[in-house]
Amino acid sequence: MNEQDFTAKLTDLMQQLDGLPSPAREQLQALAHDTRDRHSRMKKTVNELQEALDYLRLSVKYLVFDLEATRRENQYLRKMLENKHGGNDRPREDEHD
Repeated sequence: MNEQDFTAKLTDLMQQLDGLPSPAREQLQALAHDTRDRHSRMKKTVNELQEALDYLRLSVKYLVFDLEATRRENQYLRKMLENKHGGNDRPREDEHD
């Protein structure tokens, strides 16, 4: 059921409740109003979650871009160091001063 169908059916229900006897009508109208309010809050929460997910996706894309750029920079700098040291004079990672 989409948003328009839900709103139309809820409005129709509330109009039908007007024809009921007073004690039952008031109680059911209160329930219908609560349902409408809960639906509005849920819709707002879903929209906020969607915005948060969109922001998270964008943030992850920026982080991945930054990571890839850092890796390219590291490769470039390693090649520069290898060329500077002639390739053979490069200290090994397991050697310490």
